[in-house]
Amino acid sequence: MKAVQFRYSKDNLGYLVCSGTWAAAIDGGAVDGIITYLRDNGLRLRYVTNTHTHSDHTCGNSELLRRTGAEFVDAGRQAGLELNGELFNVIHTPGHTADSVCFHFEDTLISGDTLFNGKIGRCFTGDTKGFFESIRKLMELPDRTLLYAGHDYVEEYLEFARELEPDNDAIKRYIENYDPDHVVSTLGDERRVDPFLRLNEPSIVRVLQERGLPLLTELQRWESLLSIM
Repeated sequence: MKAVQFRYSKDNLGYLVCSGTWAAAIDGGAVDGIITYLRDNGLRLRYVTNTHTHSDHTCGNSELLRRTGAEFVDAGRQAGLELNGELFNVIHTPGHTADSVCFHFEDTLISGDTLFNGKIGRCFTGDTKGFFESIRKLMELPDRTLLYAGHDYVEEYLEFARELEPDNDAIKRYIENYDPDHVVSTLGDERRVDPFLRLNEPSIVRVLQERGLPLLTELQRWESLLSIM
């Protein structure tokens, strides 16, 4: 099973998950590119699904369904999807939206707008504690896990990280490895640069202290960072 990335609009990223001769489209806004890839690789589209229901992620659904005869799946009602006899898991991660999910298989995580390459997503639900728990759930996965997000905000978000930790050399290495034609990192990379995954680092605690923000618990530090992101 593998993930194939498609870029569309200004910075959206959508995916095909492929196994054998079957594929599932996740946030398939790049309709023409997906159709071409399916045709050129002898694949049939079985599912169309989404990480959440914001319109920039669902915009390709209707056309993909019409052109391929695939089945729409509301991932929020699933624990996993079977593709060619293989299972990929649906992880429910409310926070960015109430219906946000991530997809995990083997060493790959497709995270939508829950966790970006370089920073977490925005908490549009207002449930900061619930979002914190969702991210902690993802952080149970191994460092080697490949992270494929819903947008390419790498340069913008690494600037935020560098503002908070200007002496963090991992940020420089991260930027040097950034490829806009294939936007991917590992969770290990993220733990080295994303301030929201570094709540216990003295450098992050010091920034919050200097700004007079609450910092006694991990949740307080999380919410303090959210207030300045």
